[in-house]
Parts: sequence; C-alpha cells; structure tokens
Amino acid sequence: MIQKAVLGPLFSPGHIVATPGCIEALKSAGVGPTGFLRRHLSGDWGELGAEDKQANDQALKTGDRLLSTYKLPGEGKLWIITEAADSKGNREATTLLLPDEY
Repeated sequence: MIQKAVLGPLFSPGHIVATPGCIEALKSAGVGPTGFLRRHLSGDWGELGAEDKQANDQALKTGDRLLSTYKLPGEGKLWIITEAADSKGNREATTLLLPDEY
C-alpha cells in the first residue's frame, strides 16, 4: 500500500477542470475544491471501497486512471478523476465532477 503521510502530491494532475454542476454543488455546500483536490493528489481516495483504493494505489505505479469520491457537506458526492498517463508518464487532466455527470 502507498504511504499516505506524504508532504506533497503523489502525481501531477495535469490541467484541472470542473464541470458546471460540480461548481454549483460546491457553492451550495459552502466549500471549495482545494481540500478535496489535495486529498486526491496525496492518495486519500475518500469514500472508495478497499478494492478500488487498492486499484488506485496500483495505478500510481502503472499510470492508469485514478478516481476518488468524497461526500459533500449536506448531501451529494464529488468525484475527482485523473486521466491515465501517456507514454511519457504525463497525466493530461484531472476533472472534478458529480457522479451523474460521468
């Protein structure tokens, strides 16, 4: 398992974008995206099950896609998806979205 007590990000997110629905949900919940994004980049995958967390830990080594899910204050969930790395190991984008926007 990947060590969780890390001072910086475990991977580069590439371009960070958010869907309009996600932006509205964050505003309605009275929170910003930064804390969730920091958790994602540090390997805190949020509300995922053990098998999905293990898949993310492996994806850090293989360059596969990364997914985190977090509960928003009140109701709702936020997903953060970082695309798989290209042949040079670069990840192009990280998207914050709502599950029903996938």
